[in-house]
Amino acid sequence: MRIEPFDPTDALSLVHMWRASFEFGVGIKDPHPIEEQVAFLFEQLVPNNRLIVAKEGEAIVGFCASNPQSVAALYVRVENIGQGIGTELLRRAQAESSGRLWLYTFAQNRRARRFYEHHGFVAAAYGFENMWQLEDIRYEWSRAEATAVGRSPQH
Repeated sequence: MRIEPFDPTDALSLVHMWRASFEFGVGIKDPHPIEEQVAFLFEQLVPNNRLIVAKEGEAIVGFCASNPQSVAALYVRVENIGQGIGTELLRRAQAESSGRLWLYTFAQNRRARRFYEHHGFVAAAYGFENMWQLEDIRYEWSRAEATAVGRSPQH
């Protein structure tokens, strides 16, 4: 596996992997056209985040969109969940952060919640996401707090 910057020519394959991972984790079918998700990728994620992808050969097996304050998206190909890909992507986001990160995940995505909690994120707020009509959770991570309990990005 290698980690590299997002290549815009990989947009469609990234979106297909992202959608399958989202549907698997949340347990719902995404009703939006693929073209809308590709547009969201280029109009929202790319301008506001650093995007990195994990690849095996030419296949995208994970991606992370983050900036120094937040993780906007982190998804791993369903077939590759549990292989450390998400951990490596998240560690890179933590290492490049301002020392604090926040993110949202859906309450019903128990696998994602366990993953983030395992990596030192703490549930900070509970809410409701209107577009999806689902409960969500805001998670926060602090390098100082993680280091104090032995959960620095290097561990």
